[in-house]
Amino acid sequence: QVQLVESGGGLVQPGGSLRLSCAASGSIFSLSHMGWYRQAPGKQRDLVANIDYGGITNYAESVKGRFTISRDNAKNMVYLQMNSLKPEDTAVYYCYHYQSRSWGRGTQVTVSS
Repeated sequence: QVQLVESGGGLVQPGGSLRLSCAASGSIFSLSHMGWYRQAPGKQRDLVANIDYGGITNYAESVKGRFTISRDNAKNMVYLQMNSLKPEDTAVYYCYHYQSRSWGRGTQVTVSS
């Protein structure tokens, strides 16, 4: 099973930026789709963005043009650059490894003035 550790969350004002990182262990990282999901209080966990092993990306409509997912297969890392943050982006953000169906523990992102 792949171990995933997220970092980079925090409190930011509306319009600000954050960069989330996900560190993965295990040699199958580079062969798997990776994703970022988020869950706000009282809501279901939803896809934010994902990326395949070749770098093809997919985004939720609500974050298109503001968020960018990327990966570094050599470092077993996946990133989520979040710009123009809105209060509705407030959630716990989780990293997901599709091949092993593994989740990280999440990192809190709070967008508030």
